[in-house]
Amino acid sequence: MTGAAAGITRPQRAEGRGHLAAKVQDGRTRIRELYQEGAAKIRLPDTFDSSMEAVIINTAGGLTGGDRMNWSVSAGAGTRIDVTTQACEKIYKASAGTAEVTTQIEVGPGARVDWLPQETILFDRASLFRRLDVDLDDSAEFLAVEAILLGRTAMGETMETGLFRDRWRIRRSGRLIHAEELRLSDAVALLAAEQAVLGGQVAFATVLYAGPMSEAYLSKVRPLVDGHMGGASAWSDKIVVRLAAADGFALRKILIPVISALRNGASVPKVWNL
Repeated sequence: MTGAAAGITRPQRAEGRGHLAAKVQDGRTRIRELYQEGAAKIRLPDTFDSSMEAVIINTAGGLTGGDRMNWSVSAGAGTRIDVTTQACEKIYKASAGTAEVTTQIEVGPGARVDWLPQETILFDRASLFRRLDVDLDDSAEFLAVEAILLGRTAMGETMETGLFRDRWRIRRSGRLIHAEELRLSDAVALLAAEQAVLGGQVAFATVLYAGPMSEAYLSKVRPLVDGHMGGASAWSDKIVVRLAAADGFALRKILIPVISALRNGASVPKVWNL
């Protein structure tokens, strides 16, 4: 081995896998299976009702190129699970490769899962591919929130270049009911400045609810979105909300009331508190 080759050190990559399965026992949502590996951790704080709150944690403290995280949640019949994150997920500059985060969620008969991670912050030259796959029973309900910040405006940071791919596939009894693909790449700041994209805003979110209350929720959500950059539509037992704002704080001021309306008045998990 030459001296040059001997001096090459392969960077350590963060990897993790977390799995949570729940069942109903004694009238409450309880653990059926819990598995944690690597940088993935799941904590279950006490709740004051029959539901379960799961806080997922990446102990690596952020992600960069080549890191891999996988989360899976299985909600048994009649369960209620709120899944959130301990903090915002930070995606740092990638010297090589792309960070990948995959999430699989199964929601059984009469069950409900609210997927409520805090914002993902993309730093300049970050590279992230994220996938969300959801399988719903005919009688299941599902709420998903994904918010993105293109840098930290309070710190004077922006995401000028990089890659962000987001892929959603949501099925009900095997039938595809929602699919979307988002890709921001190369000159991200210039792309975000386009009026047809984000109009110069650097914080944005997608909110989706799938269930029988979509039409009823729409009348509550639209007044909350009016006057802001965004919109809400409902069709085929689902409601989709798109929001954009100047920074993360401004986005939360709109986003939290929308989430609460789609949770029948319940607020976001306590870990969301600034």
